[in-house]
Amino acid sequence: MSVVHKQQDQEEVVAENASLLEVEGNGVKISTLFEETRQIDGVEVSSIDFLAGKVILTNKI
Repeated sequence: MSVVHKQQDQEEVVAENASLLEVEGNGVKISTLFEETRQIDGVEVSSIDFLAGKVILTNKI
């Protein structure tokens, strides 16, 4: 799955090949197959598109 951070009308891919996404504290922790675990604070899961293989993150209000 790809993890995308959507802000206004722009989308930024923050992780490719995500193997695990955990909601932790004020954000999410993303583990991938080939990169280090990444913590992104101030975001929440907005939607998951299983067909496209994409998780959309948006800023918390």
